[in-house]
Amino acid sequence: MSLAGTQAGERRTGTQDIVDKLLAERQEVLVLFCRLAGLQNPYDKVGQSSKDLLQEFCQVLVDYSAFSHFEIYQRIVAGEERRAQVIQTAEEVYSRIAEASEVAVAFNDKYDAADHLLNLDHLSQDLSLLGEELAMRIEMEDRIIAALTAR
Repeated sequence: MSLAGTQAGERRTGTQDIVDKLLAERQEVLVLFCRLAGLQNPYDKVGQSSKDLLQEFCQVLVDYSAFSHFEIYQRIVAGEERRAQVIQTAEEVYSRIAEASEVAVAFNDKYDAADHLLNLDHLSQDLSLLGEELAMRIEMEDRIIAALTAR
């Protein structure tokens, strides 16, 4: 195998590793989101386990939101991505993913109770909005993933 072939294989392996990590983080977010959304009347009397779940969800949500930005889009912005289809797709979807990230950060700022008292009066509505944004983000990420993994 030539040096160029070896480098291309290493890049594909690196790309697949990034995609696999993104999908694993996405799955973790969705599992915690479903657990949080499925709590019985979590807004009336939130016990410590519910607060812990909410805080864990916020942390995973922020990690997931940051991952695609720093691992995928920074690579593209830095000129490290050479495939035109990946660059074009990223340009098409990035602004929408950034909007979804802003909603996720706002949710985290409001509900990560590490530094302030928790007010859950609007949690149901905020989870609904976040769920819509996550669905849109996933749709956009899937377009990027398809471009990244195309042969």
